[in-house]
Amino acid sequence: MRYTPHEELIAPARPSAQPARLLAGVLLTIVLFLVLTSGFSAILQSLVGPQAWEALSPALQTGTTPIAVLINLFVFGLLIMALAVALRVAHKRTLASLLGPLGPATRQFRRVAVALIILLLVIVFLPSGNALRPVPNMSFDLWLLFLPVGVLAVLMQTTAEELAFRGYLQSQLAARFNHPVIWMGLPSALFALLHLDPSAHGDNTWLVVIWAGCFALAAADLTARSGTLAPAIALHFINNLNAILIAAPKGYFDGLALYVYPFSLQDSGAIWAWFPADLLMLGCGWLAARVALRR
Repeated sequence: MRYTPHEELIAPARPSAQPARLLAGVLLTIVLFLVLTSGFSAILQSLVGPQAWEALSPALQTGTTPIAVLINLFVFGLLIMALAVALRVAHKRTLASLLGPLGPATRQFRRVAVALIILLLVIVFLPSGNALRPVPNMSFDLWLLFLPVGVLAVLMQTTAEELAFRGYLQSQLAARFNHPVIWMGLPSALFALLHLDPSAHGDNTWLVVIWAGCFALAAADLTARSGTLAPAIALHFINNLNAILIAAPKGYFDGLALYVYPFSLQDSGAIWAWFPADLLMLGCGWLAARVALRR
């Protein structure tokens, strides 16, 4: 009964719940996204010139400059475009049908976002060891200059991922299979595996994958409980806002961060110390979102 509101998102998926259509939609989304990103990359190269592109390319891989981070985030707008086309072709659905009723979605996003911001502010003032304490990364004036566009970019990236995983995959699978293990588990496993990046995370790769899987399950649960995609977007948005714009691990996607942690994602000792606290924070965020949705 706790997942009864999920029917709001499942109903539009029922007329096209055949697995073959889902496979076609996924493949079409991937192909269109690759084509669009290739075109975007070609246009960007022609605009900045070969020498500037060669200088920018390494930063694009690691996100160590503000422009590199913004490019990486805004590219997800192309995923939204690809998904919109695939939905029309494979399922005769609109992008809005993945979100749920607009009125409740707006209220839920606001409530969950406010609850998570309050939780984040409380956590900021909790004592932490010197080894885990972030240090300044950017001047405050420069950070403020990039903040509005950075917030917009993070919102686009997180909305795109939620539309694809908790919106599209979850609703289409739930329309075909009744058990949450399938419609929650499969998109969450895929989301987690897409974070498998040994070159960036080194020996800590599977810790990142586990965390991503836990996050995906929390977002899936909030989506099914609320009947809209808004709580999952809010959870993802506030999490990434903190991780990209407030405090980021040193040397990886820290180009827009006001602070950086004095360790990289490949530092096993620091990550093993950091991981339980980060997982606990995720759990607290999920609980805070559930409390906010009950009001």
